[in-house]
Amino acid sequence: MNHRTKTAVLGVTLLLTAAAAGSAVASGDDRREAAALTGTAKLDRLAGGEITFSFDAHLAAKDTDNPLEATGTFEWSHYTDGHGAWAKAKVNCLVTGGKVAVVSGVITDSDLPGAKGKQVGITVHDLGRHDRLGYSWAATGTPVETGDMPKCVSSAPFEKVEQGTGDYKVVPWQPKF
Repeated sequence: MNHRTKTAVLGVTLLLTAAAAGSAVASGDDRREAAALTGTAKLDRLAGGEITFSFDAHLAAKDTDNPLEATGTFEWSHYTDGHGAWAKAKVNCLVTGGKVAVVSGVITDSDLPGAKGKQVGITVHDLGRHDRLGYSWAATGTPVETGDMPKCVSSAPFEKVEQGTGDYKVVPWQPKF
């Protein structure tokens, strides 16, 4: 085979390989996770206060059809004039659709009396620099007052994230069923 023929065959082979790899990634065959919610940001409150929510929640690709297999943690703190509380929860469900995620978990650690062991849920709308957030205790005041809640339940994302304080990233879920 002459040099030009070898070069042409090599070029065609590389193009076919790149096209095959590109279509596998585009079809989701190479995804390492089925869904995710990550990031940290502060809420923008006119009344003031320091309110921060952080997420590290993931649904593995092998668990695509079962959002109850999600893993990770999320935490938040809310302080106004030196008073408030913080809490950390272990993820037990993650469902995302487009740029909206609902994550739930059980509080594993907190300085809020009565919060440990409570089920909570949080909703995030990933809007780039204008993310929004909602939480299951929005109407009750605190997670302690919420009562028994099912997994993956929260409120609409009514709170605004303060610009420049962080950003949330949602990986959309695409179940196979």
